[in-house]
Amino acid sequence: MSGTKTPGLPGSDQAHPAAVGVVDPTDLAGRLDAGERIVLLDVRWALGDDHGHEHYLAGHLPGAVFVDLETELSDKPGPGTGRHPLPAAERLQAAARRWGLRAGDEVVVYDNSGGLAAARAWWLLRWAGHRQVRLLDGGLAAWLEAGLPVQTGEVTAPVGDVVLSPGQLPALDADEAARLARDGVLLDARAGERYRGETEPIDPRAGHIPGARSLPAASLLGAAGRVLPPAELNAALAAVGVTQPGPGEDAPAVGVYCGSGVTASFLAAALATVGVEAVLYPGSWSEWSADPARPAATGAQPG
Repeated sequence: MSGTKTPGLPGSDQAHPAAVGVVDPTDLAGRLDAGERIVLLDVRWALGDDHGHEHYLAGHLPGAVFVDLETELSDKPGPGTGRHPLPAAERLQAAARRWGLRAGDEVVVYDNSGGLAAARAWWLLRWAGHRQVRLLDGGLAAWLEAGLPVQTGEVTAPVGDVVLSPGQLPALDADEAARLARDGVLLDARAGERYRGETEPIDPRAGHIPGARSLPAASLLGAAGRVLPPAELNAALAAVGVTQPGPGEDAPAVGVYCGSGVTASFLAAALATVGVEAVLYPGSWSEWSADPARPAATGAQPG
């Protein structure tokens, strides 16, 4: 792992930095109306619901292309992997070209769950070297709330020619996640009851990586399904030990994980809006808990 030093948190009086991580629906609509080229990706997905494409066909942002998280943003799981392994380079590039992506394109990704699924595409594209990508703040719900139009049916984009090069962002393996939980800050993006080990509906064992701290991804969404403003985000981060470093101090390295590397990508995107570059553990709890040699902690404390 490299490049895990994290910048300090900015002051809480900053305006919401829409240029980093997220974009406002009305701002996006204005730019689209002005004829700017922006590739729109619809990444509607929810665990246990395989009807994302049907929801897309019923109504999506005009011009948006549907992205399948299971087949395009993940490889099939196998021994020693989590439930959503990172896709092979050639598969991800072929998918991105199907979406119409060209070198230098700006990309906006969205879903209908506040970005909890779409952030997977946000992280993957950046990891593969395409940095001009943002989340639609509040997703489809915020777009509709703003009275903006939708389109029905399939959109087939002209095939793009983007060249992707995976590995352009650092990522954690299990050993590195364990070290970061001990020596830095490792954040668990799952719901609190799963972190505490009270329930585990999906993965082999209940609990969390020893030393990891709980910061559920959904807790960083406000009532309107948008990313919390900076002051509230900074307060949530301070509560789990991610604080402004003192003079001459380095900010702690920050890592994120979840069940299979999807919602933790949203945590990384939300943290990016306040200048925190969190490193993803893609295998996450699904990989960790499948290895009987890896310990599991339970309860509300990191352990």
